[in-house]
Amino acid sequence: MGRDHPITPDGRYFVAKGRLWRRTDPRLGDTERRAAIKELMRARRDVGRSDAEEDTRDARDRVDAAKRRLGERGPVWWDDGAPDEGRLAPWNSSYAGWWDSLSQAERDAATG
Repeated sequence: MGRDHPITPDGRYFVAKGRLWRRTDPRLGDTERRAAIKELMRARRDVGRSDAEEDTRDARDRVDAAKRRLGERGPVWWDDGAPDEGRLAPWNSSYAGWWDSLSQAERDAATG
C-alpha cells in the first residue's frame, strides 16, 4: 500500500475515493519525475490562486501537461495492450478479484 492507498498488483493504479487512479510511469528517471511533480504542484497552486478565468484555464492546462508528462494521463505507459481502467471502481474492473482479496479495512480506507 502506498500512503494508505492500495496499489494494484501490477503497479499501474492506486485506489482512492473508490476509484482506480493511474500511477506515475515507473520508467521515468528521478530527475524527470521530480521536475514534473514540481511543475504539477506549482500549477495546482496557481489553479487555487487564479481569479481570472483565463488564468485558471492556463493553470489547469499546465496541470494536465504535468500529469501527462508523469504518465498519469494520456497514452498508457504499459505495452501489453491492457486498456486504461482509470477512474473505474475497482470492483467493476479487471481488478475485481484483487479488490475482493483486500481486507475490509483496506477497502474502507480506499473508498472513504
